[in-house]
Amino acid sequence: MLISVVAHRANNMTEETANGSSAAPVEELGQLALEETAPKVTFADQFKAFSKFGDSKSDGRQITLSQSDKWMKQAKVFDKQITTTDTGIHFKKFKALKITLPDYNKFLEDLAKTKKVELATIKQKMASCGAPGVQQVSAGKAAAAVDRLTDPSKYTGSHKERFDASGKGKGIAGRRNLVDDSGYVSGYQHKDTYDGAH
Repeated sequence: MLISVVAHRANNMTEETANGSSAAPVEELGQLALEETAPKVTFADQFKAFSKFGDSKSDGRQITLSQSDKWMKQAKVFDKQITTTDTGIHFKKFKALKITLPDYNKFLEDLAKTKKVELATIKQKMASCGAPGVQQVSAGKAAAAVDRLTDPSKYTGSHKERFDASGKGKGIAGRRNLVDDSGYVSGYQHKDTYDGAH
């Protein structure tokens, strides 16, 4: 629907500019971007998605406490005021491992009332948090430590012998002392110079 409106207005703009009208198409397109009304995901849709998250056998009608906590964590509902302990206490009042959407609404009402938080704010955050899953994956703090620990130029002792000058591993030659069966003692400088004619 939005695409057809944009296409219709774009056609009107090209006709106006062809007729000599001084309408500014850039401004009108900017206004269209502000008016964009993409279909929003409802709270019930999110409930169904998160109730299936991590449970392949779930039909989307009931949600567990752990699924609820994952949902709230992704929606950034948890803060200093609302914690997983609070959700656990209020969820256990239903004396069930899984609760339905109407019970979940009661759970959120009770939680919001007890913690003095607006229920509408919680539901809005939960409805607009996106699809279940990992949202923002970062390299983390361990990346620098891994780089430092795997840099062969910093190795000492026998570990240094396992890598060549470029840092590439030598393979089996770097892990074992291979025995030289040539018959010469180590350090002999005239190896392979014996003339077999004598």
